[in-house]
Amino acid sequence: MTSAETEEKQPTVLEQMGGVSGMLYSSLPVVVFVIVNFAAKNLMAAIISALAAAVVIGVILAVRKGTIQPAISAVFGVGIAAFIAYKTGEAKGFFLFGIWQSVVYGSAFLLSIIVRWPLAGVIWTFLNGRDRSWRDDKASVRDYDIATFVWALVFFARFVVQRWLYDEDQVGWLAVARLGMGYPLMAIALLATVWAVRRADKRLKAAEEAAAAEAEAEEVLARTADDLLTPDMDELKRVVDAEARDKSRD
Repeated sequence: MTSAETEEKQPTVLEQMGGVSGMLYSSLPVVVFVIVNFAAKNLMAAIISALAAAVVIGVILAVRKGTIQPAISAVFGVGIAAFIAYKTGEAKGFFLFGIWQSVVYGSAFLLSIIVRWPLAGVIWTFLNGRDRSWRDDKASVRDYDIATFVWALVFFARFVVQRWLYDEDQVGWLAVARLGMGYPLMAIALLATVWAVRRADKRLKAAEEAAAAEAEAEEVLARTADDLLTPDMDELKRVVDAEARDKSRD
């Protein structure tokens, strides 16, 4: 497979985000929760509605993808959010899990830069079945550091804004922030990751080509030296035979 074919098959930013359907599916339970809570003024009704929406989405994903893993993932996050809202007795509790999840993720991405294992590169190579040869190249590690830092900024920005709205009891604006700071900011972080991937791939490809050219040159040089140092046995035999004939005549 050529490098051009590999590049063509790389998933787009939208595909990495789950496509349009993935964006809609993940947003629907939040929208349902806020609408029902606002219309019915009933927290339990909003919780049940959000859970029902998550279950429906889970079933649709299970049927479409042929596995229950997407269904479990779809229900799990909403289930935790609904449980927290139920235990706190407040609609804003529905968003509390996501708020603290952001600060945990942001800290993990920031820490990965410090220990020189930038998560943007680690996760991308894992999801796309690539090797980690980029870690041997300082410039590539730096590029992935930048992409990872963008991810950390996205998570910390979510935490700061949504935590402030949480403290202000702005449930409606919390939903707006949850959606508005979700996929749009994720798209920016993914673009930064794609930028790092392309730079690293280009640099590593050039290094591989240089190494291959150097190996080929060394092989040619070795063959040339071998030809110069190794006598031609046929020619040597002819010389010996000629000398033997000359001696026999004498």
